[in-house]
Amino acid sequence: MPAAAKAETRALGADFIDAADRALASGWLDGVGDAELEAVMTAAVRLYAAKAEASDTEVRPIRPEKVTPTDIVVTVSALIRAVGLNLWDLSMWFNREKR
Repeated sequence: MPAAAKAETRALGADFIDAADRALASGWLDGVGDAELEAVMTAAVRLYAAKAEASDTEVRPIRPEKVTPTDIVVTVSALIRAVGLNLWDLSMWFNREKR
């Protein structure tokens, strides 16, 4: 990827992070629209999965110090429900070996 494209991608990511931080700090959660959040989450999940599958080492998905256990459980539960999975399905993947 050319340097200009990398810089643009970083700037777009930073803009979203700034918008999310402002929405959380102000309590005005509609500062980031539902459709935009869905699009960003979808893109982030797809990119993370692709990088994790392609990597020989574990790709860290989050900064643990930036989220609470509740944040994780709410998000993971919504993701599991969104694609029609259940905890049994999850258990099959949870301890799988990387190839």
